[in-house]
Amino acid sequence: MQTLKEGLEERNLIMTSEAEKLTQYWRKRLVMECPEQSVSNHESIIRWFLGADEKRLDSLKSQELDIAKQAMEYRWRILSQRYLGVGRDRAYRNLITRLGSLVTLRNKIQTWIALSRDRQQKVLDVLQEVLQELLQSDNYMQQQMAFISEFTTDPRLRDGLLFASVEEYCLRPVRNQPLLVYRFINYLRRSQRGGLTQVPSKDMVRLVSEEVLGDDSENSINLVDTQALAEYEASQAVEEQKLQRQIVKREFAKYLQENLGQEAVDWLNLYLQGKTQDVIAKHLNKPIREIYRLREKISYHAVRVFAIKDKPELVEGWLEISLEEHNLGLTLAQLKLLDEKITPKQRHILKLLKSGKNLAQIAEQLKLKSHQIMGEWSKIYLAAQAIRSQ
Repeated sequence: MQTLKEGLEERNLIMTSEAEKLTQYWRKRLVMECPEQSVSNHESIIRWFLGADEKRLDSLKSQELDIAKQAMEYRWRILSQRYLGVGRDRAYRNLITRLGSLVTLRNKIQTWIALSRDRQQKVLDVLQEVLQELLQSDNYMQQQMAFISEFTTDPRLRDGLLFASVEEYCLRPVRNQPLLVYRFINYLRRSQRGGLTQVPSKDMVRLVSEEVLGDDSENSINLVDTQALAEYEASQAVEEQKLQRQIVKREFAKYLQENLGQEAVDWLNLYLQGKTQDVIAKHLNKPIREIYRLREKISYHAVRVFAIKDKPELVEGWLEISLEEHNLGLTLAQLKLLDEKITPKQRHILKLLKSGKNLAQIAEQLKLKSHQIMGEWSKIYLAAQAIRSQ
């Protein structure tokens, strides 16, 4: 009987989902590290860690799951160090101080203020305006606010989770700079305040001290932890990029297997190894003409079907060409060029997509069929790709 009982316990442990395992782990840890918080608050924090889609954890591979766990640890450090159990005003000051310590961002804002007509503004005033715009218009933060409101009614905890979410999001590395830097540049472009025509993007900030003085009554801000965080996030970004590439490769290979067959998968694997078309032809024992035709067929499916219709979010995240976050991977000048190349109808569709509407909603609003909207979006996407290639 004892052996049977042990076997059943082992079987139940194996059948436990990753979300349940992580829930049990964090319950024990939160009891030890923040006993002053209520049980309901502990459960809310755990829910915030796991995210809106807990089932996704069961589909992650070992390396992906490790990254997810590291992200939870990182979120916990942010929440526990600056926002948990802290009043709203103090928590907000902690957020502003933390983000204000980003040297690159401060330098860009100070340059903008110096060249603008409104030189009475302070760095922290501008930073608050950028954050306000972020909370009002960013899709991800809108989703986070709605998600947090689903599982907690405690105003102090809700504020703490929101501020922690803002900090984590703003510090995400994008091309080796915090995402908040790009948000500021987008804010600058939209605000069109006088004087400044171009923000220096390649200037290096020379640190003569490990501290930077705050504005007026603000205390000096130590930069050592920011530098360590930047280095950590940069290494994480490299690993995540590699992981995303592997995920895209795996999903595209699966797509090719289902739609074009094993030969297309073999071509893809050889191509990603850097093999030339001649070498691939020898490996597959096919005439070179057939290999070129196969390449064209795979290219067509990669761009016009897989990237646009089948797995657009996956490809956009990997290449950093999403419409919402990266403006299709285009610079300001390239966006103007795209605007000149597309039709008025396509401009209208692009504007609606930027406002957060999906293709089905746009089709309904414009009284068109879904495939017609998809066709116009495909043309916009391909035009943007052609501009990026130039």
